[in-house]
Amino acid sequence: MNTDRNDERLSRPIAAIFMRLAAVAALGIMFALVKLGSERGVTLVESVFYRQLLSLPLILGWVSLGPGFASLKTQRVGSHVIRMVMGLVAMSLNFLSIIMLPLAEATVIGFAVPLFATVLAAFLLKEPTGKYRWGAVVLGLIGVILVVRPDGEALYSTGALVAVAAALATASVTIFIRQLGATEPAATTVVWFTASSLIPLGTAMLWFGQMHDPLTWVLLLAMGTAGGTAQLLLTASLRMAPVSVVLPMDYTGLIWATLWGWLLFSTLPLSATLLGAPIIIASGLIILWREHQLGKAQRLGVSEAEAV
Repeated sequence: MNTDRNDERLSRPIAAIFMRLAAVAALGIMFALVKLGSERGVTLVESVFYRQLLSLPLILGWVSLGPGFASLKTQRVGSHVIRMVMGLVAMSLNFLSIIMLPLAEATVIGFAVPLFATVLAAFLLKEPTGKYRWGAVVLGLIGVILVVRPDGEALYSTGALVAVAAALATASVTIFIRQLGATEPAATTVVWFTASSLIPLGTAMLWFGQMHDPLTWVLLLAMGTAGGTAQLLLTASLRMAPVSVVLPMDYTGLIWATLWGWLLFSTLPLSATLLGAPIIIASGLIILWREHQLGKAQRLGVSEAEAV
């Protein structure tokens, strides 16, 4: 019996890693389809709307099989509305950066989210931030500057700035969800965000919605399904293993971005991206390692202020 329990405990992190890898692959498909749809005349509003609309049935099915619809009750409606607005801004900026930049470049700049989250947590939440994490932030920002190339072409520079804004917006959402998660289950947050976002998006569709050819509708269906699948897999991976185990898998997104960029758009990462990507990834891993160390220290009874 003890052996079986040990095997079960060991299998959960492995399953979580595979779920995270599958989630990142699904995100790679979604982003590639967003860019492909844009080239076929799909507007940004349409992409975000169908991403949310088509993922909702998957999410509701997950809730019905898991925590149940009773878990969706909340006393923090206002907080969920704020989260919805922040999430829509972040998602729109992310999609726009994908449209404006090669997939690999947009993906690498997106790796800066942990850096911005660390800075925001230090200043907004007053979380103690020691020399290791500040050093990682500085290192990561150097990598971001290399990828952004402020002296580059006007269109590329604009797209890079949009990608930086997307990473900052995503980090802000991450910080807000961390606070919201103190009282709200993951299912509640996910369903409220997805469902409530359809109200402003549906209104915007009155102006931006349009008809498309059958192939474009298939692409939109696949994009929304891939996005919803990724969201469920991301959530499931965090329920089965700690962040420190699954989050490094997110960096495999660069592989998928490079592959889809080459196959669908005949683009390969620029030399500046190949130089900056390892620096940004290394800085993110340092922050992740330090968070893991702090978690261990707290379990041993050492305060975070002493450990930083």
